Amino acid sequence: MESISTAGASAPAPKSLLERAFIDAVEHAGEVDAVRTRLLDAAYEQFCRMGIQRSSMEEIARRADLSRITVYRKFDTKDALVEQVLLREFRRYFDRFLVDIRSAQTVADRVVLGFVSALRATRSNSLIGGLIDTERGLLAGSLVDDGRMLATVRQFVAHQLRREQRAGNIADGLNVDLTAEMMVRISASFLLVPTDIVDLDDDDELAAIARQFIVPMVESPREP
Repeated sequence: MESISTAGASAPAPKSLLERAFIDAVEHAGEVDAVRTRLLDAAYEQFCRMGIQRSSMEEIARRADLSRITVYRKFDTKDALVEQVLLREFRRYFDRFLVDIRSAQTVADRVVLGFVSALRATRSNSLIGGLIDTERGLLAGSLVDDGRMLATVRQFVAHQLRREQRAGNIADGLNVDLTAEMMVRISASFLLVPTDIVDLDDDDELAAIARQFIVPMVESPREP
């Protein structure tokens, strides 16, 4: 499914799904084509019920109550449709993340809420959570094969950390990119690698882990 992140690319360095989703979230982009939205909704429901690999364009057309020709006018290939469905879900994730951290009063609280929000939103999403459970290899390949999608999440987290730096909430000397890299890799490992030590459905437990292990990444070291 390598074409998920590269389908339709013509520029030398096309933006990844997550990068486009983040830009859309920041710019508050939305669907304006009613037929396109109808197809995306139908595809989302079909993928959630049957999985991506077992779903066909014909089944999606029937679920949307549209002709097969209409589907292909909007999306040339199944890969293109899959890409747009995933893009919309990632955009929704970024929207939710930005709302969740807005209520926090301190940088530590925002780090904790961000970590919990990321895992909760991903695992509770019917499509992405389903891929984790049933098509983990497909999702892992889309996320980590070329490193670009994880790099985009890192850029998103680094963007938030730089805002904290400019506000004077974290030290100027903090290596923001490296810190974001570590945060993202920890979150990704919890999502993609099963664990019997941490209850990923317990927000309080996740918050405690974030406060103990992740918050110290953005705090200045204490003087001896």
